[in-house]
Amino acid sequence: MDQLLAIRAFTRVVETGSFTRGADSLNMPIATVSKLVRELEAHLGVRLLQRTTRRLTVTPEGHEYYAKSGRVLRELEDIDGSFNMARSKPRGHLRIDVGGSTARDVLIPLLPDFMARYPDIRIDLGVSDRSVDLISDNVDCVIRGGAMESSSLVSRRLGEAVLITCASPGYLKQFGTPAYPDELKNGHRLVSYVSSDTGRPIPFRFERDGEKTEIKVEHRVGVNESNAHLAACVAGLGIVQTFGYAAAGALRDGSLVEILAGWRPARYPFQLVYPQARHVTHRLRVFMEWVLEAFPERVGECPESQRR
Repeated sequence: MDQLLAIRAFTRVVETGSFTRGADSLNMPIATVSKLVRELEAHLGVRLLQRTTRRLTVTPEGHEYYAKSGRVLRELEDIDGSFNMARSKPRGHLRIDVGGSTARDVLIPLLPDFMARYPDIRIDLGVSDRSVDLISDNVDCVIRGGAMESSSLVSRRLGEAVLITCASPGYLKQFGTPAYPDELKNGHRLVSYVSSDTGRPIPFRFERDGEKTEIKVEHRVGVNESNAHLAACVAGLGIVQTFGYAAAGALRDGSLVEILAGWRPARYPFQLVYPQARHVTHRLRVFMEWVLEAFPERVGECPESQRR
């Protein structure tokens, strides 16, 4: 038995929650991973995993072995990494997850510079507004807005986005331009951004001179993807509250108009997040350093445009 390979197989099964996902993340056949775990259990003389047709459960002994062997794997990766970083260029596969409009308007326009600097790194970009499980989905890092509450994750602040309220000129011609947030309750049509995780609409938020207002009105249309959310506004379906960088192009060409500009809420923080327990590879380290430098100015973009 290759004990180190067996330990790697066991830890990936525990982290992903299944033999199938563990095998996929290691690019190995399921039968091979299953055989390695059985051999490891036979070597140790204990049951690490309880398997049924419907469920995989880690035994108490399995939890203990995972914690101890995980530390050993990370130490080995640190040793290997210290030599690799000193004598080689970063290379390999980097899996990044990012929201729709952030991918389109911020990260992807910046990526040619990163790829030119590090041609030996291959990127798989997962684009979705739904939260992912970094461990079970085998993702190296995610870029997301808002607070990250999990203690098992490490976050690095990337910058802050401007939140604006806007509508199409056609909509404003038909329904009028609100002068105060409370006017949104009186006959206006709202296009709400609906959280993919909770299924609940995000309320419209406003702030001026320390006064904060939150508008919770039944929306006419709800959308759970950021690019489609903005497209609904351009189509004249109603008023949206969105990130300035996402609306920048539409504001410049006049297909959207910012309203209630004096009531912009506080800027919205963006972060890069990665698992605390996972070794930071050379390729992830250089990506983090690059994105921390390149991201803040781009995410903070909001061009001066026609306002009402």
